[in-house]
Amino acid sequence: MTPPFLKRYLIALDQHKLIGLASFSLVLGISGVVALQPPPPPSYLAQGALAYNNPPRLFSETGGEIYEQGRKLNKELLLADNVTKAAASQAQTKPKNIIRNVEIDFPKEDEPQVIEVEYADQRSPQMAGAILDILMQKMVEQSRLINTTRVREIIKSIEARLPEARNELIAAEQKLEQYIRNEGSALLAAQDGTLVGGITGSQQQQRQIQLQLEGIDAQIASLESRLGLNPDQAYASSALSADPIINNLRGQILGAETQIELLKSQGYREAHPEVENLIKSQATYEEMLRARAFEVIGGNGLGEPLAASQIRQESNLDPARQQLANQLVQLQTQRDALERQLETTKKTEQELRQEYQQMPNKQLEQARLQNQVQLKQQFYNRLEAALADAKAAETETVGSLSLVQPPQVEEVKEPVTSPLVSLGGGAAIGLLVAGGLIFLLATLDNTFYTPQDIKLALAQRDVLVLGELPLIKVLDPLWEDTGILGKPDSPYLDYYERFRSNLLLGENKSLKVVLLTSTIEEEGKTVSAYNLAIASAHAGKRTLLIEADVRSASQANFLKLTPDPDASVEPLRYYSSLSNCMELAPDIENLYIIPSPGPQRKAAAILESSEFKRLFEDAKGRFDLVVVDSPALSLCNDALLLEPLADGIVMVTRPGYTQESILSKGVEELLEAELPLLGAIINGVDHPVDLPLVEDSSPEYEEEDYLETEEYEEEENVTTGAKRL
Repeated sequence: MTPPFLKRYLIALDQHKLIGLASFSLVLGISGVVALQPPPPPSYLAQGALAYNNPPRLFSETGGEIYEQGRKLNKELLLADNVTKAAASQAQTKPKNIIRNVEIDFPKEDEPQVIEVEYADQRSPQMAGAILDILMQKMVEQSRLINTTRVREIIKSIEARLPEARNELIAAEQKLEQYIRNEGSALLAAQDGTLVGGITGSQQQQRQIQLQLEGIDAQIASLESRLGLNPDQAYASSALSADPIINNLRGQILGAETQIELLKSQGYREAHPEVENLIKSQATYEEMLRARAFEVIGGNGLGEPLAASQIRQESNLDPARQQLANQLVQLQTQRDALERQLETTKKTEQELRQEYQQMPNKQLEQARLQNQVQLKQQFYNRLEAALADAKAAETETVGSLSLVQPPQVEEVKEPVTSPLVSLGGGAAIGLLVAGGLIFLLATLDNTFYTPQDIKLALAQRDVLVLGELPLIKVLDPLWEDTGILGKPDSPYLDYYERFRSNLLLGENKSLKVVLLTSTIEEEGKTVSAYNLAIASAHAGKRTLLIEADVRSASQANFLKLTPDPDASVEPLRYYSSLSNCMELAPDIENLYIIPSPGPQRKAAAILESSEFKRLFEDAKGRFDLVVVDSPALSLCNDALLLEPLADGIVMVTRPGYTQESILSKGVEELLEAELPLLGAIINGVDHPVDLPLVEDSSPEYEEEDYLETEEYEEEENVTTGAKRL
């Protein structure tokens, strides 16, 4: 038996033989063209050498760094545009041709510091030598230009950075100067002790003021006890007593009161006109007295006029008491001034203490600013020193290379390969290319060509394999090329009997309606449905086969059955009665068939009709097993519409036809929809089966025309798979 890998490759070889032949012919043709090429003309190789110069006597650090960098050259630096253009002008060619023909070998660290340069030219040895000489001279000049450019770049970089560094230094100095201008006096006071002395003096002044306040308080207390007035009252009494207008008004009020009392003592009543006039005059004088008192003392500090009686009482100080009152007011004024002075002194002390507490931060800020100025100054000094050093290095810059070996030219002859060797190598490469291309195409093809591939794919998706069924070939004129079991003694019946029994194992013992579908056409779905029904009928089971693929014509003619001609016109009426649409197979006992009335355009409407559903309900009650043949999943979703009417679904696969992507998608759709997927069968599997001889009723077939099943099926599978692709 052919291994699966070799079988897959043979199928791909048969399928893509034209592509393989074309690739082989192309490679062989290219090798033939190469073999027929005339021998290449001789070329001329010019060789020269450049050496690194010894380090010169240098007086600048930048010059030494540039010299060390100049010893790190590469091909791109030496073959710059100016070098290749000069050589191309001499050779009358393009610069890229010069670069392509030049080889530069740089020395390693432990080797002599010599750079070997080679140039190949096919025109003449003189041309090769001249071009190499120009190249080497330009490389020496290029080395000097590289060093000079590096020094100038350093100078340019420093000069660009120097103004910025100068501005930063000036800004730092200005910040320090401004800080010293603002905080210098405080810092100086903290350094010479003036600030501490100010705090001590403020404290001593507070103590003196406190002593003065104590003496004044004693004098005020003495005067208050003698006068019976506080300072505010003393001020009001003194002011009122000293005012002549108030004294005059007091006299007028007193005179009016005296006259009123005299008139009352004489028997005058208050309603008397003269008494009323005196009372009105008294009231007027009192109002004037209150107004004047408010002008003098402002209502005793309350903002409201005083009563006339109170004004008269407070304005009756004699000169001695008025002098004491004035003294009390002066002491109170002096005391208020001392208290304000004391508060000012305390505030000054607090400010001095806060300034003293902040002094360390100010000193640190001053130190930080001074440090910044110092750093900026150092950086600016280094830049100036580096600029001076770089300008000195500019005058010392020389090239890092010198010419040590002038160009030497020699003729180079390339070996010529035999045409037979080229053709043989081309043929071998062509075979490898063709074989590899066919192998690649076989790898990219997602069609399953062996049962093992299908079983592995099904196992990865947890789908049970219910049977591996052979490709049926019976040399009987009645059943030739149909693939349908024609007789109960067929050697293929055992495989379908095993398939039928696997369906009824375990939880599927009560299984009655089985739906067969496939991913694509020509996977043997209809043949498997017929043979499963035939195997069930031969097992003594009352079996019904329903051709539910109403999009296609009926296949019942293989069993000598013809559908009702009116069924295609009125399919719902056709399915409305089980006895009208069902037919008994003439040569197979217990087998009934409902042929398809197709092809029908409204297949989905027929399958969803109530007549079709009642047909299934009647069939479940009358038959032991109902086999339903449905269309492929890639063509339509009829199988999904029929699933509610069935007890389980069987997926039909076949090597050489089933594709991995379509099978994976179909199985995932069934599993995601939680449909009862019972398992899958594999058609076209190689099985050793002895084909029976044809009966004597067919004398035109001879025994020598029969083939061994294994060899025949293997060849048929390979050929059929190649044709399908």
